[in-house]
Amino acid sequence: MIGNRTPRLLLLAVALGVTVSGVMLSVFYGQYHWLAEQIVDASSAEYNLQVEASFERQSHTQLQSAAESIRDVVTGARESDIFLALNTVLIENEILTGVRYTNAANQSFDAGNISQTTVPEASIWLARRLIITLPIVVDGAEIGVLSGAFDLSELNAQTDRFTAEITNTEITSRRASYLWAGAGTLAALLLLGAVVWLVVRDQTNRIRQLKVQAEKLRDADFGEPMVLSRHDELGELAAVFNDMRHQLRQTTHSRDYVDSLLSGMNEAIIVTGSDGKISRINTATTHLLGYEEDELLGTSIDYIVNTNKGRSLADDSPSGLPKEATFESKYGESVPVSYTCSVVEDEKGGSSRRIYAAQNITERQRAEKRIRYLARIDPLTKIPNRMQFQHLLQRGIARARRAGKTLCLFYIDIDHFKEINDTFGHLAGDTTLETVAERLRSALPQHAIIGRLAGDEFAVFIGELRPDEKGIVETSELAQTLLDRLADPFFVHGHEVFMTASLGIGYYPKDAPNVIDLIRNADAALYHAKKSGGNVFSFYAPRMNAASVERLMTKSKLKRAFERDELLVHYQPKYNLETGDVFGAEALVRWELPDRGIVLPSDFIPIAEDSNLIIDIGEWVLDKVCEDFRLWQRSVPSPGRVSVNLSLKQLRQLNFVSRINSILRGHEVSPTSLELEITETTLMENPERTIKMLDQLYGLGLHLAIDDFGTGYSSLSALQQFPISTLKIDRSFVRDMVNNPDDATIVDTIIQMGRNMNMDVVAEGVEDESQLIFLQKLGCTYVQGLLVGAPMSSDNYLELLLAHADGTDTYRALFA
Repeated sequence: MIGNRTPRLLLLAVALGVTVSGVMLSVFYGQYHWLAEQIVDASSAEYNLQVEASFERQSHTQLQSAAESIRDVVTGARESDIFLALNTVLIENEILTGVRYTNAANQSFDAGNISQTTVPEASIWLARRLIITLPIVVDGAEIGVLSGAFDLSELNAQTDRFTAEITNTEITSRRASYLWAGAGTLAALLLLGAVVWLVVRDQTNRIRQLKVQAEKLRDADFGEPMVLSRHDELGELAAVFNDMRHQLRQTTHSRDYVDSLLSGMNEAIIVTGSDGKISRINTATTHLLGYEEDELLGTSIDYIVNTNKGRSLADDSPSGLPKEATFESKYGESVPVSYTCSVVEDEKGGSSRRIYAAQNITERQRAEKRIRYLARIDPLTKIPNRMQFQHLLQRGIARARRAGKTLCLFYIDIDHFKEINDTFGHLAGDTTLETVAERLRSALPQHAIIGRLAGDEFAVFIGELRPDEKGIVETSELAQTLLDRLADPFFVHGHEVFMTASLGIGYYPKDAPNVIDLIRNADAALYHAKKSGGNVFSFYAPRMNAASVERLMTKSKLKRAFERDELLVHYQPKYNLETGDVFGAEALVRWELPDRGIVLPSDFIPIAEDSNLIIDIGEWVLDKVCEDFRLWQRSVPSPGRVSVNLSLKQLRQLNFVSRINSILRGHEVSPTSLELEITETTLMENPERTIKMLDQLYGLGLHLAIDDFGTGYSSLSALQQFPISTLKIDRSFVRDMVNNPDDATIVDTIIQMGRNMNMDVVAEGVEDESQLIFLQKLGCTYVQGLLVGAPMSSDNYLELLLAHADGTDTYRALFA
C-alpha cells in the first residue's frame, strides 16, 4: 500500500514546492530591489561624509602649517613681503586655490582665487571649494586671521567614482542573487523529493528492524533495545518490543555477565555447592592461590584450607561478620585471609550454594605485628620501652612474691646528656643512647631485663640480688661495673666523647611492694646520686622521698613565686681596695618563703635551670636591675657598676643579645653601667659561638667578667680570645688563702695574671680582716664579701651610696 501511495505523494510535494517557490521569488525580488537601493544610497552618503571629513582635516592641517610659516612675516612686515609669503604658501599647496590674510586692522591681502565670504574660525563648503579660516596668534595675542580656499574637483570626482562602483556592484550582486535564488528553488524541490523518498525508506527500514528484533527475541538474543525515533504506530510497536525484551532479560540469568562481574572483583570469590565442593572461582582466586580454575573445580573447599592452623570451612556456619582462616597455595605457602560466607537459597528455601569472599591479609598482619612491636620496644635502642618494662617488672615482682624472693631495680640516667645533644646534635644524642643500651646489655647478666623509661633514663631489674650484707656488696660491684663501662669514651663524628651516668638502686619488697613505688623510690635514689655530683650510685633510703617531694614542691612554688613577682633582687657591694670607695655591686636573686624563710640560690637555681625557668628569671633580674639603677641615679650621680650573673641557657638563646639591648633601651640605662658575669665552665662550653656572642655584647658597651675563676679548665691562650675585663676569684681560694700556701699561690697567680692582661680582679667571699689585709698586700683591685657588706635591698644599697658620699660609711674605716 505504501508503494502505491508514493507517486501521489511525490506529485503533491512537487506542486506545493513550485507554488511556494514562486511566491518566495516574487517577495524576494521586491524586497531585494528596495533594500539594494537603500544600501547604495546609505553607503554613498557615509562614504562622502568620511571623505569630506578627511579632506577637511587635511586642509585644516595645511592651512595651520601655512599660518605658522607666515606668522613671523606678517608681524610688522611690508605689504610686498606679505603678498610674497601668501603666494609662496599658494605655490607649496597644490589643492589651495586662494589664500587671504586679514590683519587686526581688518586690512586684507589676497593671493589666488578666494571667495569674499569667510567666517572666522569656521569652514564653509561651497560647490567647488572649501573655505577655512584660522586665527594667527603671536605671544598669546591674535594679530589676524588666515583664510584658504581648497579645490574640491578631485574630491567630487572621487565620490562620483565610488557611487558608480557601488551601483555596478549592486547590479552584479542582484543578478547573482537571482541566479542563486533560482538554483536554491531547484535544490529545494530536489531536497523535498529526497525527503519524501527518505520517509518512505525509513518506514520500510523500521518495519524490517521490528522483524529482526522479533527473530532475536525468538532466539533469546536480547541485544540492544530499539531506538524510538517517533511516537507513531510503528514507534508504539517498537516500545512494546523493548518492554518485552526488558522483561525477558530481567527473568533470565546471564552467565557472561556474572563471570565478568566476578572477574573484576579484587576479592577471591569461591562458590561451593551444598556438598561443599567448589563449583566456580574468579580470577582473583587464581592469583591468590596459584591454581587454575579447572584444577579446583569439583574439589572440597577444605582442599585449599590449612586445617592445621584453623578449622574446616565446609562445616563453618555462615555469618555476615568477617572471620580469619589460613589458605594454602599451590606451592605450599600459607596465605592468611579474612573471609565472609553467604548462602544462596533455592526456590524451596534449602541451602544450595555458599559464596566465600576472601581477602589476603598478609600485609595487614605484618603491619599489626610491627605496631605491637613498636608499642613494646623502643625503636632506637631495641630494648623494652617504659610500658613494656613496667609490664615485665610487674611479672618479675609477681614471680618473686610467689617464690618468696627479692628483686633489685637499677634506675640509670646519663649525666649532662643535653650538653651532648646541644654540642654535637641530635644524631650524636641518638648514637649515645644506642651506645648506652649496647654497653648495658654487654655488662649485665643474661637474665637481667633492660628498659628505656624516658629520653636518657634507663632501668634494669635483676633477680637474686638481696638487700643483705652480701647482696649489697654484689649489687655495689655490679653498679660500679655499669658506671665504669658507661664512662668509657666513644667517638661521634670524629670527636671523642666522655660520658658518665648516675644510678639509683631500690629493692623489692624492702623498699617498695609494687611497680610504681619501686620505680619512684629508685628515681629518688638516682636524684640523690646526681645531687652528689654524678658518676656515682646510691641506695634508696626513706629520707630520699622527702627530698624528692621537697624538690618537687620547691619547683612548683618557684614557678608560682615568679608568676606572682615574689622574687627579690639584693645587691652586695664591691669596694676598691686602694681607695675604699664603693665600686659597684653584684645583683643576687633571693626567694623568701613565709614558712621557710630565705631559700638559698644553691637550692632553687638548679631547679630553675632544669625547668628552663632560669631564662625568664634571668631576664626579670636584668630588668629589675635596670629599674633600680634608674631610681639610684635620681639621688646619686654614679651608683657604680652593677654585675648580673648569666646562665648557660640564656647564652644559648638566639635572640639573647637583642633582648638585653631592648631592656637597656627600655630603661634608658647605659650599657657601660652593667657587667655580665659568666662562669668559666659556661665560657668554654662552646668557645666559637660564645666568642661571637660576647663580642656582640662587648660591642654594645657592656663589661664582661669571669665568675668563679680558677675552678674551670680554661687555658690562658683560650682566655685571651674573649673580650673579658674582670676576673672574679672563687671564694673557695679566698677562704683559706691566709693559712694555705697553695690557695695563696693560686690567688696571687690570678691577681698577677689579671694585671698582665689589664683586667680588674675581684676577690669574693672576704669575711675577716686578715683576708682583706692579705689581698691588699697582693695588690688585688676589688673585694666583695660579708666583711664589707652583706647582700641588701635596693633601698639599703641606695642608703649605703648616700652615706658613702657623705663620708659616714661605716665600712670605709677598714681601708684606712
